[in-house]
Amino acid sequence: MKRIAVITGASSGMGRRFAETCNEMGTFDEIWAIARSRDKLEALKQTAPFPLRVLAMDLTDRGSLAVYAAALQEEPVEVKLLVNAAGFGKFRAVTDTPLDVNLNMVDLNCQALQALCQLTLPFMPRGSHIINIASVAAYQPIPYIDVYGASKAFVLSYSRALNRELKGRGVTVTAVCPFWTRTAFFDRAIDPDKEPVVKKYDAMYDPRDVVAQAWRDAKKGKDMSRFGAVARFNGILAKLLPHSFVMSYWMRQQKLE
Repeated sequence: MKRIAVITGASSGMGRRFAETCNEMGTFDEIWAIARSRDKLEALKQTAPFPLRVLAMDLTDRGSLAVYAAALQEEPVEVKLLVNAAGFGKFRAVTDTPLDVNLNMVDLNCQALQALCQLTLPFMPRGSHIINIASVAAYQPIPYIDVYGASKAFVLSYSRALNRELKGRGVTVTAVCPFWTRTAFFDRAIDPDKEPVVKKYDAMYDPRDVVAQAWRDAKKGKDMSRFGAVARFNGILAKLLPHSFVMSYWMRQQKLE
């Protein structure tokens, strides 16, 4: 029985870091790395701690989900680790963002993540782990990051509920909620031809620290992982303060009104 780790969004950012450090969660016979860029996934073979199988696919394409499902059936496998790190966001008014972009964001951030979990779970034995990348944006509505924040609210809620649902099976689900993190995420989120939406960043974390904290929390069976004092403080305030106040503060902070 081949013991594998499956990591989406593995071509860059936190997904790549998860792939490079998945030995934190044990030994694997193979890593299945999923992303659109075959070249970047091939390059990952140089730094991955275990043999790496490249699955270059667009997870918003339902046909890719069928390809993944078929791969799971090729030979007996145990998926001891699933990391859903694929996703993107846009910092822009909803009406200024093409509809197909917003729909694609929901498809990748929500539907693909849910599909990977459901397709993989039949192959996950007791003691397995799922790590889903959410965001501190999941805590409250955020104007001008509306769709991204809402999609991550889905990830957080789904992950915490799934963790409780799978408790009897011995499979843990951890939602990682990073604050601003220095990755290629911003290359797609920010429109270089327009005035930036986000003008002030309270903190900017290193993806290595976020991933290291995620490994620690996953091992402890926690349903949520947050790195950094600012991220934790943000979570506390979002619980205590009315969302209308939080949104107004955000708008003033970023000079959006």
